[in-house]
Amino acid sequence: MRIIPAIDIIEGNCVRLTKGDFGTKKIYNENPLEVAKQFEDNGIQYLHLVDLDGAKSKRIVNYKTLELIATKTNLKIDFGGGLKSDNDLKIAFESGANQITGGSIAVQEPVLFKSWIQKHGGDKIILGADCINRKIAINGWLQTSELDILEFIQEYEKHGIESVICTDISKDGMLSGPSTKLYKELISIANIRLIASGGVSNIQDLIELKALGCEGAIVGKAIYEGNVTLKKLSEFC
Repeated sequence: MRIIPAIDIIEGNCVRLTKGDFGTKKIYNENPLEVAKQFEDNGIQYLHLVDLDGAKSKRIVNYKTLELIATKTNLKIDFGGGLKSDNDLKIAFESGANQITGGSIAVQEPVLFKSWIQKHGGDKIILGADCINRKIAINGWLQTSELDILEFIQEYEKHGIESVICTDISKDGMLSGPSTKLYKELISIANIRLIASGGVSNIQDLIELKALGCEGAIVGKAIYEGNVTLKKLSEFC
C-alpha cells in the first residue's frame, strides 16, 4: 500500500482543516517545499497536494507551489483543487503534476471530466469521491450533492477511471480512525484502486487499511500533530 502524505495550501502556507471547514484553518508551515523535502528525506515517494484556494475560487491558484515542489524534489505528485477547465488541467500538468484529482468537476461537468480521462488515461486522472453521509460533496466541500458515492464511482468506472481518492468528510482532520466500513464496501463492489483519505491517526489505522485492500492511504493531520512520525511511515513503506 502506498503512503501518500498530504499538503494543503492556502495563501502559500501548508495548512490543515477539520472536516473541510475553512474556519478551522491551522498553519503548520509557511514553506510547503520544506515540508515536501522532509517527506522525501524520509523515503516517501508520493505527495497529495491540494490547492484549497483553488477549490474555493473554482480555478487553479497555487500552481507555482506545485511547480516549486515538482522541480525541487522527485516526489510523484497528485494535484487537486480548483481544476475546472482544460486550461487548468494544462497548467497543472505543465507545472509538474504526475496526476490530477477531479471531484467537483466530475459532478458538475461530467462530459468535460470524461474527456480528460479519454485524453490522458485512467492512470493520469484520479476521481475525487469526497462524501458526507454517502453523498458526494463539491466546491471545497462547501456544498453536498444528491449523488450516492457508490453510484458515482461506478459511473466513472464505466468510463475508464482506475483510481479513486475517497474521503469521508466526517472523519477528515478528526484523528478518529478512517471510514473502514465504507472502504470495505467500495472495494468489494467497484473494480478500482482505492486511496483512503481522512481520519488516519496512527500506524494501526494504516495496517487495517492495507488489510482491507486499499491501494494507497493519504496521511495529513496525523503527521503534522506528531501522532505518526515520518520515521514510522518510512518503516511502514
